[in-house]
Amino acid sequence: MTLTKPILLAEDNPRDAELALAAMEEHHLADKVILCHDGAEVLDYLYCRGHFKARLQGNPAVVLLDLKMPKVDGLEVLRTIKNDAALKPIPVVMLTSSREERDLVESYALGANAYVVKPVEFHQFLKAVKELGVFWGMINEPPPEGASRATGR
Repeated sequence: MTLTKPILLAEDNPRDAELALAAMEEHHLADKVILCHDGAEVLDYLYCRGHFKARLQGNPAVVLLDLKMPKVDGLEVLRTIKNDAALKPIPVVMLTSSREERDLVESYALGANAYVVKPVEFHQFLKAVKELGVFWGMINEPPPEGASRATGR
């Protein structure tokens, strides 16, 4: 199976972003990753505005979303995605260093598809991100664009 939609990676930590891209490179996914450094940039991408206004329409295969980000935090980005019928079908994986139970509970309450705590150990982090990229970017079958509108949900 080939990846036709990009992976949207929301990560404000340059080291974690670099490691995530390196992890996805092994499966040739890195060239399909859109890197956003804050929550406002994620929303600009999803709504085709700002420096993303000329991008091709369509949703990413998955959003790998950091929880603690500048400008707009991950929970607010998640809330926006899951409250918009056009964006709601996008799988959102919270990829965070937070082990706080309230962050976990709120993420799932807002509609997160998964919650992954970033491993501290270098090789475990690479493995986790690589597996996320492969599953959500290549293996998972997302609903077709506009599916939630077609079913009236």
